[in-house]
Amino acid sequence: MVKKQTAGRQQLGDLAPQFAALNDDVLFGEVWAKTDELSARDRSLITCAALIAQGLFPQLKAHLKMAQANGVTQTEIVALVTQLAFYTGWPKAWSAFDLVKQTYGQA
Repeated sequence: MVKKQTAGRQQLGDLAPQFAALNDDVLFGEVWAKTDELSARDRSLITCAALIAQGLFPQLKAHLKMAQANGVTQTEIVALVTQLAFYTGWPKAWSAFDLVKQTYGQA
């Protein structure tokens, strides 16, 4: 089961309450919670790949922590980043590896 998400309300609740509610209730409350189609672990791998591909490293940092909590191993995330390096760009992989090291205690 996916942990109840409150980051939207905590960070944007006063500024953008509708966006915060969509983030917490729809994205995480409905889509991420639908584990009969994809596990939280698989969703984490997919999300990390998409964020790396776009170079969205502030969001990647949070999602790497979530991936680790969802059972994605360091070996698996290293393989993911290595694979993506050839498709999304070498500099993005370097940047992602810095966050992987921080998340998995290698920094």
